[in-house]
Amino acid sequence: MSSTWHILGAGSLGSLWACRLARAGKAVRLILRDGQRLQAYQRAGGLTLVEQDQRRHYAIPAETAQAAGPIHRLLVACKAYDAAPAIASVAPRLAEGAEVLLLQNGLGSQDEVAELVPHARCIFASSTEGAFREGDWQVRFAGHGFNWLGDPCNPTLPAWFDDLQQAGIPAEWTVDILTRLWRKLALNCAINPLTVLHDCQNGGLLGHLDEVEALCTELAQLLRRCGQPEAADELAEEVQRVILATAANYSSMYQDVRAGRRTELHYLLGHACRAAGRHRLQLPQLERLQQRLVDNLRARGLPSD
Repeated sequence: MSSTWHILGAGSLGSLWACRLARAGKAVRLILRDGQRLQAYQRAGGLTLVEQDQRRHYAIPAETAQAAGPIHRLLVACKAYDAAPAIASVAPRLAEGAEVLLLQNGLGSQDEVAELVPHARCIFASSTEGAFREGDWQVRFAGHGFNWLGDPCNPTLPAWFDDLQQAGIPAEWTVDILTRLWRKLALNCAINPLTVLHDCQNGGLLGHLDEVEALCTELAQLLRRCGQPEAADELAEEVQRVILATAANYSSMYQDVRAGRRTELHYLLGHACRAAGRHRLQLPQLERLQQRLVDNLRARGLPSD
């Protein structure tokens, strides 16, 4: 099996992973959207990683989805709503037994991908690392965090896992990846939409703690009903810790809205509300929050699905 890391999605996290893997001497290839993007990338000559104000350039090879050759290991680092279309573009190239690492926010996109590539092993990831693009093909490592990886269908550690340690990518293999993903989804649902509605940094929610706590109560109910009691434990306390620790930050949803981009609402708050509906669980605070956010996005002329 090839040891090459194919990386689909040269955004902030995809570029961060690509640069660290390349720096460690691992074989890396970027998969770009189309020939126009490939030409732009080739003119830039590679990716630039800014870490602690030090810039380093990595001339990582790149190709389009339509390039020849099988893919044995694929990191999908695009937005949740782009994951299924992106994987569909390379599905014919995925070798039997290929491993697909999914680095998306929220829940739902992982299952969409898995349905499209039943011959591949899908590995889910939950990341707290921070990075943002300073420009085309330039990414700044903004916040040290951690990555949890796991496969709900197969607890076996992948053979390539040591690559991450060698590349300085902090990671742990866990058999409870769904608990991690549900917990992160709940944190995002309690924080991100309110930062958009109140037009504030995360710390601005300290002035709306009654609203935050009411959401946490309902989210904890949902987690328990969905068979994730560990993800529900002390949820409100952790949400407050995150708000305090990231008080000066703007949530990813806030940044998307300010930039006029589509949000990941469907895979965050939308997923939570759909799960509640399936379990016939009445969560009025959560449902009202979703409607307020949908109305807000529509008023801005942004997609609300």
